[in-house]
Amino acid sequence: GAVRMAQAEADVPATSLFGADRRLCSADVLSPLEVRARIEVAVLNFLATLSSPSSPAIPVLPLISRKSTNCSLRSGLLSDVSSVYLSYAFCKRSLMRENDAKAFVRVWKVMEMCYKILGEGKLVTQRELFYKLLSDSPKYFSCQRHVNQTIQDVVSLLRCTRQSLGIMASSRGALIGRLVLHEPEEEHIDCSILGPSGHAITGDLNQLSRLNLSSDARYLILVEKDAIFQRLAEDRLYNQLPCILITAKGYPDIATRFCTSNPLRYIVNYTSYLY
Repeated sequence: GAVRMAQAEADVPATSLFGADRRLCSADVLSPLEVRARIEVAVLNFLATLSSPSSPAIPVLPLISRKSTNCSLRSGLLSDVSSVYLSYAFCKRSLMRENDAKAFVRVWKVMEMCYKILGEGKLVTQRELFYKLLSDSPKYFSCQRHVNQTIQDVVSLLRCTRQSLGIMASSRGALIGRLVLHEPEEEHIDCSILGPSGHAITGDLNQLSRLNLSSDARYLILVEKDAIFQRLAEDRLYNQLPCILITAKGYPDIATRFCTSNPLRYIVNYTSYLY
């Protein structure tokens, strides 16, 4: 316990100027091969403990605790931006505990499915993963909540992102306006000549990060309601005001947030929010 905690903290690099974030526990962005290797190591460690000649046992799964008591607030050193992070406190999933038994098995089922998906070079949404698991193991996955919670357990166990596991965010977002998208090995998309529904934002964050964008827009306008977005698109607002309109059709999903905080923010000077 204490030795493992000390070793874990020693392996965490200082991520701020004075090493103030050494307790930060982050999920790694890994290639499919690296994730599959971590899953294989988890399986081998499990089998090694199970078949130990001296003291065979069913090992517990050490997961980073997601309880509020393990959360801390990190204040920015040179800005007012703050963020919440998890530190190195562990919780456990055990087959020997009545309340944990099914959750314990679910972790291995999800890792098995992710291992197959990564081997096939595919990506799935959480909903698609639920239907796969419902078909494969209906006894353990009767609702979407079981899948969502288990994905968080697997992320906590393997210390990698959901995207690295082959699970992409379902995207509801769309954009339109003074923007040309250059997708790898695809035709250029001029977002200023599209219909009022705009261009659908993919949920594949890797694909979004590879996009090449060109624009003469000066404003990025984030619209909460889809109806307002479509009305502004019908009126071709971006022809009167050099802008890009973007909506997530309600609460912003991961892909839309990524799109506004990464590729688009570098090509516009001002961001406005319209509700």
